[in-house]
Order: sequence, then structure tokens, then C-alpha cells
Amino acid sequence: MDEKIQVISTVTIQRSSDLYKVVDALNRTLKNDDLMFGLALDENDEEKMVFKIYRT
Repeated sequence: MDEKIQVISTVTIQRSSDLYKVVDALNRTLKNDDLMFGLALDENDEEKMVFKIYRT
């Protein structure tokens, strides 16, 4: 099975300790709509995070 994941949007935002809760809620709520959300620390700025939306 050849499943592709497409990045729909990427945004860099201010780092927040609770933002992962929002990403988790989005993933749980919208997984049946073929959407997935990711959050990572910015490699260049420790005060920023990168939020991505994917279509699966």
C-alpha cells in the first residue's frame, strides 16, 4: 500500500508549553477527515515551534 502524506500548511509560532494539547485534540477529532497535525521545535530558534497540517 503506497500511502502519501501531503503537507498542506506550515506555520512557525511562538513556543507554548500547552500547544501539544491542541494538536492532540485536532488529531483525535479530524483523523477520519484524512487530516493530521504535527508540532516540533524550530531547529533555528528555541523560542519558536513549527506547526504543520498534513493530508493523509
